[in-house]
Amino acid sequence: MKSWKTLSKEPMLDMSPFLQVESHTIQLPDGQIVKNWPWLISPDFVNVVALTAESEYLCFRQTKYSISGITLAPVGGYIDPGEMPLTAAKRELLEETGYKAPHWENLGKFSVDGNRGNGVAYFFLARDAFQVTEPNADDLEEQALMILSRAEVEAAVMRGAFKVLPWQAIMAIALLRC
Repeated sequence: MKSWKTLSKEPMLDMSPFLQVESHTIQLPDGQIVKNWPWLISPDFVNVVALTAESEYLCFRQTKYSISGITLAPVGGYIDPGEMPLTAAKRELLEETGYKAPHWENLGKFSVDGNRGNGVAYFFLARDAFQVTEPNADDLEEQALMILSRAEVEAAVMRGAFKVLPWQAIMAIALLRC
């Protein structure tokens, strides 16, 4: 199989640092040229499933602008320019929860949209997390830290309570890993 080829890029919208839109001209493997292919550029981000020494899961109950009602969420946030994904994951865990973890596992790197870009998700599992300080998050949404059992997380995943696709995915992956 051959990859698609980018022939040109034209900026269309710049709402940095959160979103840029480009129009690409691409060539498909069969030689066909497609003009005005939308390409979304948004910051790469991390999500973290944090487990305490008692194998309890740190999650949030929160609201989000694009979600109706309440959702559950793992730790997460954007990767700062020049920051390594694991460094961002550790920073986000500390900022959002006040916890640190001595043991970290990489759960994968995933494209958000295979045809339109829209950032890369880096997933991590933090084990033996323990509280060292109070949370100091600058998030815009209202959120409450929860400590859930494995059974509670399994039930939440089964009913779709993590209403953002990367969140549902990381929780399912972590359950398989643990």
